[in-house]
Amino acid sequence: MQTQILGLLTPLMTLFFAATFVVFWRLGRMKRHVLGYGIAFGLAAVAFLITHLSPSDAFYVFHATQAFYSLSAVFLLASVCERAGVQLHLPSMAGVYILSASMLALTVSVSDFAGPRLVIVNTGYGVMFAMGLATLLTARRRSWMDMAIIAVIAFQAADFLIRPTLTLTLEGAIPAEVYRESIYYSLIGLVLGIRGVITAVVFMGATVAEWTKSVRESNDRDSLTGLQNRAAFEKSMSELLTRSQDEERPVSLVVADIDHFKQVNDIWGHQAGDHALAGFGGLIQKMVRGCDFAGRVGGEEFCIAVWNCENEPAERLAERIRRAFSRLEHAEINREVSLTASFGVATVRPGETYDRLFARADAALYEAKSLGRDRVETAERMKASDDVRSAVPFPLEINPARATG
Repeated sequence: MQTQILGLLTPLMTLFFAATFVVFWRLGRMKRHVLGYGIAFGLAAVAFLITHLSPSDAFYVFHATQAFYSLSAVFLLASVCERAGVQLHLPSMAGVYILSASMLALTVSVSDFAGPRLVIVNTGYGVMFAMGLATLLTARRRSWMDMAIIAVIAFQAADFLIRPTLTLTLEGAIPAEVYRESIYYSLIGLVLGIRGVITAVVFMGATVAEWTKSVRESNDRDSLTGLQNRAAFEKSMSELLTRSQDEERPVSLVVADIDHFKQVNDIWGHQAGDHALAGFGGLIQKMVRGCDFAGRVGGEEFCIAVWNCENEPAERLAERIRRAFSRLEHAEINREVSLTASFGVATVRPGETYDRLFARADAALYEAKSLGRDRVETAERMKASDDVRSAVPFPLEINPARATG
C-alpha cells in the first residue's frame, strides 16, 4: 500500500503542473502554447496513472500508455516550437508513433517480457524529442530562456534513447507480470519525477517571464480587446520586419474589418458594438500562434502579423477566423443576424517597409469589401495598382439562413 501511495506522487505532481499552466493561460490571457504545456502535462499524468493503477497483466497497458505519452510529447513539442516561431512537422510525428505502435503490437504478441516493449516505446519517444529538438534549433533568435528549453528537450531525448537499454542491460530480462516490482520501474518513477519537476520549472519560468512582459506592456494594449494598440503594433511590426530581413524569413500581414459596423452601433447601440469588437479581438487572440501578434489599429479595423508564414497559409488563417466570427454569437444583437468581417492579406517583399506592406494588405481588404464583403482577398492576386478603392456602402442584411442560433 505504501508503494502504491508513493507511486501516485509523480502523476499528482504532474497534474498540479498541468492545472497551473491552464490557470496561467486562462487568467493571464496568455497565448495558446501555454495551454499546450498544460495539456501535455495532463496527458503524461494520465499515462502514468494507467501504468500504475491498471492490472499488471492487462494487455492494454503498454498500448494505452504509449498513446498518451506520445500525445503528451506531441503537444509539448508543438507548443515549444510554436513559441519559438517554427512549426513542428506533425506527419513525421504520426509516422514515428504508427511505426513504434506497430512494432509494440508485434512484440506483445510474441514475447511476455517487458524489456523489448520498453525499448520500443522509449525509442519512439526519444526520436520524437530528437525531431522536436532539430526543429527548435532552426529558430535563429535565442534568449537564455530559449536555450534552457532547448537543453530540457535535449535531456528528454537523451534520457528516452539511453536509459531503457542501459537499465535493461544491467538488470536483464523482466517478465511483464513482475514489471512493477523491477528495479527499472522504481528507477523510472524517480526519473520521471525529477525530469517532470525540471521540465515544469523551466517551462514555468518561461511562462512567468512572458506573463511579466505582458503586464509591463499593458499600457500598449487596447483596453477593449486586449490586443496591441496602433502605436504598439506598428512598433512591433517594424522590429519584426527587421528580423525578417536578417533571418530571411517571410512575414504576412492580415488586415481585417468588421462589416457594417457603423450600422451595428446605430441599430443596437455602442455597447453592442463594444461587445462585438471584444468578441472579435478575443477570437483573433485564440486563433493566432505564440509567435504571432495582433492589434486593433482603428475603430473596427484589426491587424495580424504572421511570422515565418507565406501568403497561402496566412490566407487560410484569415479564412478560419472569418468563418469562426460569422458563427460567433453576440448577446446584445438580434440572434437572427450574423456579423461578418472582410480580410486583406499581403506578404512582405524584400526591403519593403511596414507602410507599404500595410497599404497592399489594406488594398486587398477594400477589394474584399467591393466584392461583397465577408471574404478574404490577397494582394498577390490583385493587379498592381496604387489606387485604394473605397468600399461601397451596403445596407445591413438580415439573413435567417446565416443565423447563429
